Amino acid sequence: MTASVTELTVTAEDRRVAWLATAAVALSLVDAAIPSPLPGVKPGLANIVTLVVLTRYGWGTAVWVSGLRVLAGSLLLGYFLAPGFFLSLTGTTLSLATLGLARHLPARWFGPVSLSILAAFAHIGGQLLLARLWLIPHNGVFMLTPVFAIAALVFGTINGLIAAKLLADTPAAEPDR
Repeated sequence: MTASVTELTVTAEDRRVAWLATAAVALSLVDAAIPSPLPGVKPGLANIVTLVVLTRYGWGTAVWVSGLRVLAGSLLLGYFLAPGFFLSLTGTTLSLATLGLARHLPARWFGPVSLSILAAFAHIGGQLLLARLWLIPHNGVFMLTPVFAIAALVFGTINGLIAAKLLADTPAAEPDR
């Protein structure tokens, strides 16, 4: 009996997704190193990459990059399959769903900053909902909503401004043929 070998072809798109996911994971590690006055209040720096990817390469690529970021980040930070992983996954899923819907809105009114704010609110909304349903089965968890909403607005705005600056300063890459 001979062993069969399966060869995978790596495309330029695969390499692009890997590099972008690596950048997002690196920013997630920076995020994790920043002290927080309240658990769950983080800048969400990796979302800058998601916004740039969404704008430049589309929603499908943004989903891949974000999914790889959540998986690899949780493995590197040691919380894979722990509550933090599921909170991150839920927030990311709702954020991506919101971005998927919002990308159909008029671009002249919904650029990187407003998309970032919408995504930040969806992210924290998803996390609060999961926390209520699973981790803290009491409506008191929603008393934190104003604090998290302010953080989402502030960090969503800052991340959106950074993404807008990056998009304005770097020319779009030629699509792979």
